[in-house]
Amino acid sequence: MEKYEFYIAGRARNKDYILKICDLFDKYNIKYYCFLKNEDSWGFGNKNQTAEEKQKEFESLDLKSEVVLKLFNSDLEGVRNSKNLLLVLPAGKAAHIESGIAYGLGKKCYAVGEYDATDTLYNIFEEIFVNKNELEEFLKKYSM
Repeated sequence: MEKYEFYIAGRARNKDYILKICDLFDKYNIKYYCFLKNEDSWGFGNKNQTAEEKQKEFESLDLKSEVVLKLFNSDLEGVRNSKNLLLVLPAGKAAHIESGIAYGLGKKCYAVGEYDATDTLYNIFEEIFVNKNELEEFLKKYSM
C-alpha cells in the first residue's frame, strides 16, 4: 500500500492548473496522489481529447461501470493513504466530497484558489491559500 503526504483533489476540467500544483509538489519532493497522474490507465478517452471532452465522455458512463468503479476505488484508497488533502479550487462535487471524507478520517485539509462564496463547511480547511505562490511558501516549509 503506497503512502502519500498529500491527496490532491480537484476538477478534471481544471487539469492544467492542477498539474501546475503537482509540479510544486515535485519541486519540493513531497509525495502525493493526484487522480490526473494515472489518466492513461482510466480505460476511456484518448490523449487528443481536451479536458472538457474527456470529462463529458466520463460523465456519460454508467455510474456502476467498471471504469467508474475502478476510479472510485483508486481515489478512495488515495484519500485513505494520504496524511493531508489539498483541494484545488474551483472544484466540483466529487472533489468536495473527497475533502469531507478526508476530514472525517482525521486528515488535515487545505485548499488553494478562490472560492465563490463563504460556506461554513469551508472551515474544515486548516488554511485556504489564495494562489499557488502562497501554497509554494507553505510547501517550502513543509518539506524541511
